[in-house]
Amino acid sequence: MKQSPIPLLTDGKRVDGRLPEEHRPVTMQVGVLPNANGSALVAYGNTVVLAAVYGPREPIPRYITVPDKAVVRVRYHMAPFSTDDRKNPAPTRREIEISKVVKQALEAVVFLEQYPKSTIDVFLEVLQADGSTRVTSITAASLALADAGIPMRDLVVGVSVGKINDTVIVDLNKLEDNYGDGDLPIAIAYRNNWVLLMQLDGVWKPSEVKRGLELAFKAAENIYRNMREALKGRYMAVVQQ
Repeated sequence: MKQSPIPLLTDGKRVDGRLPEEHRPVTMQVGVLPNANGSALVAYGNTVVLAAVYGPREPIPRYITVPDKAVVRVRYHMAPFSTDDRKNPAPTRREIEISKVVKQALEAVVFLEQYPKSTIDVFLEVLQADGSTRVTSITAASLALADAGIPMRDLVVGVSVGKINDTVIVDLNKLEDNYGDGDLPIAIAYRNNWVLLMQLDGVWKPSEVKRGLELAFKAAENIYRNMREALKGRYMAVVQQ
């Protein structure tokens, strides 16, 4: 593990002044792209992700067609200007891996059988990266799918958990993501109490994983409420037009 240029935890507070269990401010907006079937812009602090959904539509190429359900395709990408150092626009191994895990989390809640022989394409563009881009993207993708009117069992909330020494924290920023002692991204279908994604990096005690799940579900409650309010506001505006 690399040594952080500054202390990550001082007198019980983190580098940005938060307590270990404190999530950054979350903002979200739905229906931001007129040409998409569904779209959302989500920010966890300074991390900003734009999600766009196209479909259900005819699969291209045709050979990917599945006769009894839809195929979900996810493309996660970090914009070249999203980090301090300009990123190569070509997809990296990390971006390909995140695309796959987001796809798996979404497939668990979408009623794929309602759209046989079709595809649902989800594009995720990280506009600004300050840690927790994977989980921010999961929340944005879920909102965009709901905006597209695609039936789901539940909305999916993404929350990151990490470790600084022996302290478990929620919602990692960039410094904590790069220099912390562990990383635990989680995707939660909050209403159904399902964990759809849980990846682990670092060495964790069982008690620390339990504490991480507790923090994740506590943070997910507020984010889930914000997601529902954003969708309500979107459709109330449509009704009033």
